[in-house]
Amino acid sequence: MPPSHASTSDSKPASSGGGVQSLERAFDLLERMADAGGEVGLSELSASSGLPLPTIHRLMRTLVLCGYVRQQPNRRYALGPRLIRLGESASRLLGTWARPYLARLVEETGETANMALLDGDEIVYVAQVPSKHSMRMFTEVGRRVLPHSTGVGKALLANTPPDEVRALLARTGMPAATEKTITTPDGFLEALEQVRRVGYAVDDNEQEIGVRCLAVSVPDSPTSAAISISGPAGRVTEAATERIVPILQQAAKELSDALASNGSAG
Repeated sequence: MPPSHASTSDSKPASSGGGVQSLERAFDLLERMADAGGEVGLSELSASSGLPLPTIHRLMRTLVLCGYVRQQPNRRYALGPRLIRLGESASRLLGTWARPYLARLVEETGETANMALLDGDEIVYVAQVPSKHSMRMFTEVGRRVLPHSTGVGKALLANTPPDEVRALLARTGMPAATEKTITTPDGFLEALEQVRRVGYAVDDNEQEIGVRCLAVSVPDSPTSAAISISGPAGRVTEAATERIVPILQQAAKELSDALASNGSAG
């Protein structure tokens, strides 16, 4: 298929990286809106982006017409519903992109490898590669669980401000899945402090008796993500933890690097 060429009159100035500047600015504004909680005013966007108000107004008008932004009755702008479909599709692809790294985790640790995201107040599993052992753990992709009883939940919330963690726990409750489940906000915050101190999270029979899970967050992921391995407590011992955690951390770093790559060809 021959390359397309935009007419000179319609094309916008290219950025220093070779992209279209207006597109870069539009996506930058969308990300700034997300960082601000999803709703902002034009003056706020101008102050944070450094762009002049007329430029922001033109870009936002285009985004509104496309359905990616909506204007509220109070004249502020909010992220639009068409972004939901894009986000859902990208989340599914995130699990697909992670599978080679999870497969290598299985090869190097011998245990089932998982990837999970924080979706609202819940943890959702988006990818899994099962262990080759006859006795292995299985979590259905798409399964949703509460954060307080899982290693991935602890890894994902470890750097969240304590007041936000408490608010989340107040919304979800802290039901006990086993007698080892943490069921108090103070206890959970202590567990998050431990995650920050040692660099990984543990689910020690807290979601299911006889199962132990080790998890780390994926640094700089475009959405909050964590990877983990899970297996019988008799195999995922303290001694095994010392061997497995560096492998997990390396896989998370490599996955982070892959996600950060823009995939552009020269």
